[in-house]
Amino acid sequence: MKRKYFLWITILFVLFHPPLSAAHAPYSRRNAVVEAVEKSSAAVVNVSSEQIHETRATPFNFGASSPFFDDFFRDFYESLGPREYKTQSLGSGVIISSKGYILTNEHVVDRATAIRVRLADKTEYRATLVGSDPKSDIAVLRIKADKPLPYIHMGRSDDLMIGETVIAIGNPFGLSHSVTTGVISALNRSIRTKNRLYQDFIQTDASINPGNSGGPLLNINGQLIGINTAIYRKAEGIGFAIPIGRARRIYEDLLAFGRVHKPWLGIFLQDLTPQLVRYFNLPEGKGILISRVIRNSPADRAGLREGDILIRIGDHEVEDRESYLTLIEGYRVNDKIPLRYLRNGKMKRATVKGSSVTPERALSISREWLGLDVAEGAEGVVLKKVGRHSEAYRIGLRPGDLIRQVNSIPVSSLKDYQEAMEQVLNAENVVLMVVRDGVGYSVTLSP
Repeated sequence: MKRKYFLWITILFVLFHPPLSAAHAPYSRRNAVVEAVEKSSAAVVNVSSEQIHETRATPFNFGASSPFFDDFFRDFYESLGPREYKTQSLGSGVIISSKGYILTNEHVVDRATAIRVRLADKTEYRATLVGSDPKSDIAVLRIKADKPLPYIHMGRSDDLMIGETVIAIGNPFGLSHSVTTGVISALNRSIRTKNRLYQDFIQTDASINPGNSGGPLLNINGQLIGINTAIYRKAEGIGFAIPIGRARRIYEDLLAFGRVHKPWLGIFLQDLTPQLVRYFNLPEGKGILISRVIRNSPADRAGLREGDILIRIGDHEVEDRESYLTLIEGYRVNDKIPLRYLRNGKMKRATVKGSSVTPERALSISREWLGLDVAEGAEGVVLKKVGRHSEAYRIGLRPGDLIRQVNSIPVSSLKDYQEAMEQVLNAENVVLMVVRDGVGYSVTLSP
């Protein structure tokens, strides 16, 4: 009897008493965030770029160069020529390929004469700039190593959830591999800076400052979902990142072509004035007027017409010309782009397949848009014909004038001119640097 009683007591003790190891097991500190950081941190790099600036050596500032003051001070100072000084900027980057391709921000390497990359193991490499896109603030670098490099797998940014945990890794104030965590606070954020409008950003409360610019924003699985950017200096307690879906498209274009190929629809636009809003009886005053549709263009084939009011691209409202350009940059050539527009007060839909601008198309656009027919001459790109009813003719451009720049893009060949035309499509103004009889001057066209 006693034996049975003891057996039952033993069974009950085993069943209901927790194991000693479980009772005293410490809380595991290796949580999902720690594992994501351990998985990814080796692919986060420090990016250091060097810029060279020029300044006049004259000890007094008289504004523009003055021969009188140059001659006067030449007796006291050996050289009044420009002197160079160097500046350095620091940022972060993320390796996305074992072959050494790195994503970072364009503003981190802007006008850099030398770029160095330091890995997590303190190894340093000289980097080459594959390409950059100032409008999206993305740049692609490459370093060459004698072994495969650690890299982060790109995730998705089209299925992000507000409230999900994110991790930012970077080099704030030169402090390498600092980690901050937070959540996704909002999606599709628009940020207006002094120079331009950025759209479709990820907003997070993870701390992001200038040293973090170009570093990765990770999900809880350690996948790359965004490129951190500190372009908005007024932000306190919030950070922004470029979605990896957009960064991936830019990376692939820069790798293949050295520049970003933006889809072309073949429309010219005009911002809505209060008078136009009243004339078209628009309910909210949002949208942009299609002022011209090029014949046989993608927009023409989709049924768009002059006088239509473009209201939405995809899920985003079109507020002005700048927002239109930013939204279009989110698509690639041959993508089907859904549009909503007003015609005679009725909302309509269209799907336009964005196309690339061929060299022949670029010259055709030059004729139809600017009234300029150009050819390649012995000294560069020369005006062959100027449309008599164009603004260019009214301003004074004439056949024989040489075009040296288009919106600050140097032009020395017909190929340069064609590529420049692709870059300035739908620009509000086109500034040409023109040479006539050896004298250079600039003209501004507002098509």
